[in-house]
Amino acid sequence: MTALTDQSDYKTVSFSQTTITELMIPSYSNFGGKIHGGILLSLMDKVAYVCAAKHAGNYCVTASIDTVDFLQPVEVGELVSLMASVNYVGKTSLVVGIRVVSENIKNNSVMHTNTSYFTMVAKNEDNKPVKVPGLILENREQVRRFIESRRRKEIKQSYMQEVEQIQMPDNYEHCIALLLGERCLVAGE
Repeated sequence: MTALTDQSDYKTVSFSQTTITELMIPSYSNFGGKIHGGILLSLMDKVAYVCAAKHAGNYCVTASIDTVDFLQPVEVGELVSLMASVNYVGKTSLVVGIRVVSENIKNNSVMHTNTSYFTMVAKNEDNKPVKVPGLILENREQVRRFIESRRRKEIKQSYMQEVEQIQMPDNYEHCIALLLGERCLVAGE
């Protein structure tokens, strides 16, 4: 942790916290009458951009999205609020945590629909990564989020190393044996 004697290159979490609220209209729905997941992803990307750009003071692009699990369906006519805050900063990247809730305005019920983490990279006018300001953590919750984001980053790096090692065995018969008990058929076997 850096001493806070010179805070000129740091911004508080609250400086860039952003909330977007939008009414879910019929054109956003799928054939089942629920709001398309793609609509929600687009809104999440939008709020992540605004939050990241405010903190970075630069254009930001989405580098990755850590799991998006839709916990509850969103209905037409509900208000969806997306609350974003910078949870972690690296040199040129930052992690924006997003909490999505839907509100039924008829019965005043509020449901948490999902939480996701967007890694954003700040870019300059030449489209090159640029250093982002450090983060001033103002309370225990923000300290917890920073540490959890750092840990998620470590786990993701470890996972990517594991994925790189996945290879199909050279022995075709061994491959066929690995499929026993799976819900698939191999044509011609």
